[in-house]
Amino acid sequence: MSFLHVGMPRTMENPISEFKTLRGLERIGAACRNTWDGLRWAWRSEAAFRQEVVVIVIASVVALLLPVSGFQKLALVGVLVVVLVVELINSAIEAVVDRISLERHPLSKAAKDLGSAAVALTLLLAGATWAVVLYNRFM
Repeated sequence: MSFLHVGMPRTMENPISEFKTLRGLERIGAACRNTWDGLRWAWRSEAAFRQEVVVIVIASVVALLLPVSGFQKLALVGVLVVVLVVELINSAIEAVVDRISLERHPLSKAAKDLGSAAVALTLLLAGATWAVVLYNRFM
């Protein structure tokens, strides 16, 4: 039987975290609260997240008003949501690195730089997506 089987007691053969004991609607409710807490934390603590949200809200309104297909609108807004997702993951990496130690270390720098690079690549993807859709529509 898989160690991920729901309802199995935790043992050395079943190393499931004590934080994963909720089931059903209780688990869904906890997941929603955790999601809300994460978004609130990112909004309060991460300037880049706030800036991206403002740009994404404006750009999403523009995307929905553009005379392009529904699929193109989805692509334009979807790629912006991906930027936020990667920014949240980058912020999580930074938080874990800082939790472990605030001391400067090459591996800590690498982890943070890799997260930053992931955000930059996602921004490039978003820019390219917008450029292609707008070029195809207006040129």
